[in-house]
This record gives sequence, C-alpha cells and structure tokens, in this order.
Amino acid sequence: MKYVQMGEIFKVADQPYVSETFLDANRQQLRAKCEDCFGLCCVALPFAASVDFAVDKQAGSPCSNLQPDFRCGVHTRLRQLGFRGCTVYDCFGAGQKLSQHTYAGRDWRHAPQYAQQMFDVFPIMWQLHELLWYLTEALTLQAAHSIHATLRAALYETESFTNLDAEALGKLNVAAHRANVNALLLQASELARADAVRLNNSTKGHRKRTSYGRGADLIGAKLHKADLKGANLRGAYLIAADLREADLRWTDLIGADLRDTDLRGANLTTTIFLSQAQLNAAKGDASTQLPPHMNRPAHWTA
Repeated sequence: MKYVQMGEIFKVADQPYVSETFLDANRQQLRAKCEDCFGLCCVALPFAASVDFAVDKQAGSPCSNLQPDFRCGVHTRLRQLGFRGCTVYDCFGAGQKLSQHTYAGRDWRHAPQYAQQMFDVFPIMWQLHELLWYLTEALTLQAAHSIHATLRAALYETESFTNLDAEALGKLNVAAHRANVNALLLQASELARADAVRLNNSTKGHRKRTSYGRGADLIGAKLHKADLKGANLRGAYLIAADLREADLRWTDLIGADLRDTDLRGANLTTTIFLSQAQLNAAKGDASTQLPPHMNRPAHWTA
C-alpha cells in the first residue's frame, strides 16, 4: 500500500477505496491532545453563566481554573463545580494543531504578540477539523462509494487549509468552504440512509418506523424504543428526549442537540456523523451500543 504524507493526514495513492488504516489515522489526528495544546479553548472561547458553566468568561480571557502549564486545575471535578460544558466540548484536535504546527510551539504567554491572532484563528481551525472529522466519517459509508473521490478531494483541500500560516488562515472564507462540504455530506447521508431504509423495509417483522424531519423540535420527546433507522435528524433538538433502546442506526445526527438525551440501551453502532461531543452531552450506560471508534463518556452510568 502506497501512502503520500499530506501534513498530518495520509493520502492513499493509486487505490480505489479508503482503507481502515487511512480512516483510523485520520481519526487519531482529530482527537484532542490537551497536553500538546496551550489551553486555547480555556482562553479563546467565551461562555456565560448557565447550567453548563458556573461563571461568565469573555473571549480571550483565561479561565480562572487554567494553570501555568496550560492544564485545568479542576479537571476531575468540573461537573461537580458547575462546568459541565467543559466536559462536553471537543476541539477535534484543532488545539494541538494550532499550538504545535501553526505557531510552532510558541505559546500566548511567552509570545504575547501572537496572543490575539491565535485566539482569533482558533475557531477557524476548529471548524476545519470538525469538517475533517465529518468527511472522514462520510468515507466510511459504503453506500456513498459513488462520491468517495469527491469526498476525498474535499478532505485533502480541507487538510491543506489547516496547514496555512496564521495570517492566511485568518483570511480564509471558512463559511463558504463549510457550505460546500456540507452539501457533499448531505449527499453522502442521503445515499446511506436510502440504502438503510430499503434494507429496513425488506426485513420482516421490523418495528414501525417513526418519521421526523431535519431540524425537528423533539425536546423532551418520548421516543422509547423508537425505530429511527435511516432518519434525517440533522440539526434536530433532542434535548432531554427519551431515546432509551431506540434504533438510531444510519440516522443522520449531524448538528443535533443531544444535551441530556437519554440514550440508555440505544443502538448507535452505525449512526451517521455522530461526534464525541454529542455523546459527552447525552446520558447513557453500559448497554448503549456505540461505534467502535467512539469513547464511552466517563459520567455515564454502569
């Protein structure tokens, strides 16, 4: 197998399909490594006192819990102290990329002349890394094989943007790029979900499917044991919804709000565009079925 290194993500050359090695390498690069970051999410981003944060904090102002070594001083007690939002957040590896690659290990404390610029471009790098995660996941969808070449091209272009210098990164029209990528992700989702629905309809004795649309308001909805296989729940509001034992295989959850969603016993093994942040925000237990590459949140019940 021939690999051509592209920044921190490997392009498979002369190969008509995407290998598991390729996908696993991408996923590893898109996982946060706080030890290689200068606490950027704890400084660059603002938050307001709410159920997720105990206090207000302005953008560019270091959190009072941030230590000199850029680690959180109350990391093991965040939820107990009212900082649940910190345990949910995931930068998709953008923090270490900006810290170690874009700024070559120069941190905002020892190089204050870069501080504001670093804080300004962090959200841009975060968006690019989020897109890399979704594009990587789209390449796992065999039903979308007809557009895999286009998806790979979008992934390589997005990766090239993450390697821009800080000034060029700050000028990037990330909103336009995000819109183009989202159109591809939607196309991949439609192909995968259509295939799943066909399979579901051909299976005898299947449960009656529950149909909802994109952006549906399902706050507090009672969906215990619902068959949502192949549903389009992009951007849906599932806050505190009861999805215990629900079938969410091949369900598109990109952008869905899963805060306090009850996923105990739910099947998410092939859920489309599921993110770690969504799982971190939800409730689950040992019976919740997850994709093999996702981590079971520490606060979930046994």
